[in-house]
Amino acid sequence: MLKKIKSQFFCQNCGHQSPKWLGKCPSCGGWNQFAEEEISPSTAAPASDLQFHEEPLPLCEIKGDERERISTGIAEMDRVLGGGLVRGSAVLVGGDPGIGKSTLLLQVFRRLAEKGLKVLYVTGEESARQVKLRAGRIGAASANILILVEIGLEAIIQQIKEINPQVVVIDSIQTVYSSVLSSAPGSVGQVRESSGKLIILAKKLDIPFFLVGHVTKDGSMAGPKVLEHMVDTVLYFEADTGHAYRIIRSIKNRYGPTNEIGVFEMRDDGLAEVSNLSAFFLAERPEGAAGSVVAPCIEGTRPILIEIQSLVNPTYLGMPRRTAMGIDHNRVSLLIAVMDKVCGLALGNHDVFLNVAGGIRADEPAIDLGIVSSLASSFHGRPIAANTVVFGEVGLTGEVRGISRMGDRIKEAARMGFTRCIIPRTNYADDTPQAKMEIVKVVNIRELLTHLF
Repeated sequence: MLKKIKSQFFCQNCGHQSPKWLGKCPSCGGWNQFAEEEISPSTAAPASDLQFHEEPLPLCEIKGDERERISTGIAEMDRVLGGGLVRGSAVLVGGDPGIGKSTLLLQVFRRLAEKGLKVLYVTGEESARQVKLRAGRIGAASANILILVEIGLEAIIQQIKEINPQVVVIDSIQTVYSSVLSSAPGSVGQVRESSGKLIILAKKLDIPFFLVGHVTKDGSMAGPKVLEHMVDTVLYFEADTGHAYRIIRSIKNRYGPTNEIGVFEMRDDGLAEVSNLSAFFLAERPEGAAGSVVAPCIEGTRPILIEIQSLVNPTYLGMPRRTAMGIDHNRVSLLIAVMDKVCGLALGNHDVFLNVAGGIRADEPAIDLGIVSSLASSFHGRPIAANTVVFGEVGLTGEVRGISRMGDRIKEAARMGFTRCIIPRTNYADDTPQAKMEIVKVVNIRELLTHLF
């Protein structure tokens, strides 16, 4: 008798399992995400592949040193990784198609190969000739870079064990399939099975792995959400259409700070790192324009000066428009209401358009005072002095609240040539070592408006 094939339904978004098809996933709330996949008794991996066979050790006897990290040779990449690659770690890299994931990783391999490290690039989306063409464009030609075109999980694991490289890239994890599963490559079961075995292999062999992942149309990582929990670091590529720069952001990092960013500029010969971010985002700042203000924000561990621009214009429609790019729309609406209530600025019959120049996204409350200053400048048609930076959090009653890392923000402003800072009074320290910086302390936004113009 033929053995009955068992199947289950899996959510393609989060991996939730159900014995029957469901229209809405009870775990993530996604609609029409369930797909049927066969379940075979042979899918269980051998016990030896899922065990480390190690004895418990006292924590004080375990060896570990931050100096053991592997530097990628690219400062911005090392910063996002927390100082370099940790041996045995698994790094998931995601981003839109064509944004530069494979190009950046090939550049990292070029730097590692120049140090004498043997690296293995496993691709399931391109041929070896196509990889060679891209490598020639960025100057990555080394005998230490090995290219393997393969999508079978068992064959990839065998080659890794035989070659024993120092770093491995899997491009991409959605193309890898295991023969023990009958589902198609890219399904929830295949991604979970392939990534799980590769991550265990990375820990056993003490080799750092890069796993390149696809993203969905809403920008999230394709495949089961458990994939992001399994890996040690999750990096996302961000870019706006029409801009030549690329931002790589650390969403999760077990070995370093999260929300750290690295900025690269796309050129003909690959991605070039941008070290001075403040100068990069303020390069085309207009002089003497109403509605433009500079505010320092913290991205990861470093302060960055950004330009906030706003356009306030009377409307002749029944419902004024509120458009915010790079800033939370709800936060802008809240600050507009506070300005109307506390300062009497009648913005209810005005269209408000607000943008962070350069396309970067800023979400921390420290830029509230910059948003208020930009809106007031555009509303009155009076420009803010070019040597002034503004930062602080604004409460619902119009008070200006203290923020963290005040000294770092002031130092960055002084380094970029600014000579005047408008800051909250609450957490200002008089011993801040900036002799040429004029510090203006404000308590509420009424007092702010008296110092702006």
